[in-house]
Parts: sequence; structure tokens; C-alpha cells
Amino acid sequence: MAILFPEPDFHLWAPRVMACVVEHAGAIIRAMQTVASILWRRLDVPGHDACRLERNASAWQLDGAAVFRLEDGRNGQLHYRVRCDLHWHTQWGTVRGWLGDSAVDLSIARDARGHWKLNDEAVPDLSHCVDLDLGFTPATNLLQLRRLNLAKGEGADAPAAWVDLDGGGVLSELMQRYERRSDTEYAYEAKRFDYAATLGVTQDSFVRDYPRLWVAEK
Repeated sequence: MAILFPEPDFHLWAPRVMACVVEHAGAIIRAMQTVASILWRRLDVPGHDACRLERNASAWQLDGAAVFRLEDGRNGQLHYRVRCDLHWHTQWGTVRGWLGDSAVDLSIARDARGHWKLNDEAVPDLSHCVDLDLGFTPATNLLQLRRLNLAKGEGADAPAAWVDLDGGGVLSELMQRYERRSDTEYAYEAKRFDYAATLGVTQDSFVRDYPRLWVAEK
């Protein structure tokens, strides 16, 4: 339906209409486009995780959801989103859903100086961490692999700000190391969990084979 404006008031409403058009045009330009998606099956407990990688002209984003049952019998359902700049530096992340009888509502942010906050509370001693790692999903390994951009034979440490839901949703350091073995394989180590394995990855850098923990559904 067309909206008619009185001609004498043109100078009053025209700037507002143009501002609205520009604003919505900007929203369209900034809209996220899906680059890739994946579905995982969890191996250590019953569960699945679906995630997509998105981007626009100024950012990358992971958008996913995980459902699982922990060893203690609790069921969980979590939706997560992580935003990075074009250089794969984490800007913010959210985790919302429930774990057993408890609601989960976490907001994580990293500013331009590398300072981290969890639900608006500063988290010290993490300024050397560039990546956000969500402990309940294999999705965030992609962020580290993309940012490091290792050549074959190269290795690098990748300390991350790690969300531990079992520990009450705290944010702490997780030291990790990657070494690229081939186009689709990385040697991976996380000493905190005494875990070391060779990860198989897709061409988009999603982990498709996470030994003993996750595997991509075919």
C-alpha cells in the first residue's frame, strides 16, 4: 500500500525517509551469507552438533546448536554464535540454552586491546588469547586453523579463552598446539586434558574427524 505525504511537508519527511532507506540498505549489505555447514555426531556421549560458517564484508561468524547427554545423565541443548573480524580475531560470542535443570546464558566479548569479559565481568590474564574456544563443540577449532593459516610442516601454539560449562561457565586459558601434516590433517595437542591426536579437516577447515570425541556425519 502506498503512503501519501502532504506536498508542503516534503522538506520535513524526505530526510527521514532517505535515512531509513540508507539504514536498511546497510543492513542488507551487512547480512551474513552461508559459506559452509556441517553436522557432527558425538562419540564420547550421545549427541549431535550442527554448525554453519557465515561471512559478510566485515566479519566471519559461526552459528550452531548442540544437543547431548552428559555422563552424569543430564541432557543439554545449547545454541552458540561466535563473531570474528576478517583476520579471524574473536570479537564476541554467545551461548544460550540449558544443561539439565540449569539455564545457560553466557555473553563473551574481546575488545581491540585483547581484554576479555564474561557477562560484562572482566576476566584477567587472557589478553594473550586471540581465540574463543567452546568446550562442548568442535566448531571453534576452525577459528584457530583459519587464523594460523599454517603451511605444511609448520606448527604453532594457539592459547584460547576456553568456556568450561562443567565448571560453572567460567572462562580460562586452554593451551593448544597445531601442526599441519597435509592438506587435510593436523597434529593437535591439548595438554590440559592429556589429549593428542591427528585431526582430519574439511576444505573449509571444519574438523571432520576428532578422534574419540566427534565425527562428521556423511
